[in-house]
Amino acid sequence: MSTENLPQSPEQPPRKPRVAVVFGGRSSEHGISVVTAGAVLKAIDRTKYDVLPIGITQDGRWALTADEPERMAIVDRRQPSVDLLAESDEGGVILPVDPANREVVYSEPGSVPKALGEVDVVFPVLHGPYGEDGTLQGLLELSGVPYVGSGVLASAVGQDKEYMKRVFTSFGLQVGPYLVIRPREWQQDEPAARKKIVDFAGEHGWPLFVKPARAGSSIGITKVDDLSGLDEAIAEAQRHDPKILVEAALRGREIECGVLEFEDGPRASAPAEIPSPEDHAYYDFEAKYIDSTPGIVPAPLTAEETAQVQRLAVDAFEATSCEGLVRADFFLTEDGEFVINEINTMPGFTPISMYPKMWEASGVSYPELVDRLVQAALRRSTGLR
Repeated sequence: MSTENLPQSPEQPPRKPRVAVVFGGRSSEHGISVVTAGAVLKAIDRTKYDVLPIGITQDGRWALTADEPERMAIVDRRQPSVDLLAESDEGGVILPVDPANREVVYSEPGSVPKALGEVDVVFPVLHGPYGEDGTLQGLLELSGVPYVGSGVLASAVGQDKEYMKRVFTSFGLQVGPYLVIRPREWQQDEPAARKKIVDFAGEHGWPLFVKPARAGSSIGITKVDDLSGLDEAIAEAQRHDPKILVEAALRGREIECGVLEFEDGPRASAPAEIPSPEDHAYYDFEAKYIDSTPGIVPAPLTAEETAQVQRLAVDAFEATSCEGLVRADFFLTEDGEFVINEINTMPGFTPISMYPKMWEASGVSYPELVDRLVQAALRRSTGLR
């Protein structure tokens, strides 16, 4: 679907495409999603698009929210929430479930439902489960509404670090040593599951990184230096996901690269390097979003290294059947090898996030980046493609 094909009547000028920016959600990354939405709402071209902000509260209610990006920021180390932005404590937004009808409805108890108009494309800026993992994408496919970013399969694979690594390996991309502990293993024989991790440490050495298998923004991750910190790390990861991932530490530089879908296919941005933060054990949530540890853009790599990581980032995008955008994270080891750590199908999009910074260094401004993503979504159809 393109902008030119939007329905219009002979008596009226062509209407602008209507973009619903959906944010918040039920995951532990709720606050970062709200911050991302604020940046997108501020940057989107209002002369080109009509915009409808829709927030999902932490208990899953779809709320009509104020279009006030300035309220969607981290203030005094406190994250914003949809509950503080919602226009009502009870009203809910209802998406269409009929592909022939794209009209969004707002309903409050005891009131007549109010039509909010048709939506031409959804810009989902949710992070983590119940939004970035294919669940929202499946709903939009059923509704027949185009949306920014990857489809159901790619979103699900990009959220589950175990299957992401399995796909990468099958396509010849190098990944680091890892171990998965599933909920049933832990519930049925906790000592055996713990022993698997200890044996893994014996093979690959300490430290280990224990993390939720299906979370992002470095939430729930613990760097474990020895056996004494293992149980606490497991408990922290399981607070966010019953399936946990254990990774061996890789010695090397952290390199990131953005991928963006252009008219002729995906292209890679200038890469960035994430230096080791001085006041943090690793590049954790606090370093990313609270203390804003700056990345180096472009990364100080050789021309050959830059070309290689850009090629690998596009390879990862294609291997997982992604669409729209991806941030690919690598380690450049001491042996000069690029090892892919993970991809993000809806990477951090805040003003300080690395994805927009890498594209800015590549000549694509934040407003142009938002516009390209919306236009790419309008060009695609829903359903099998």
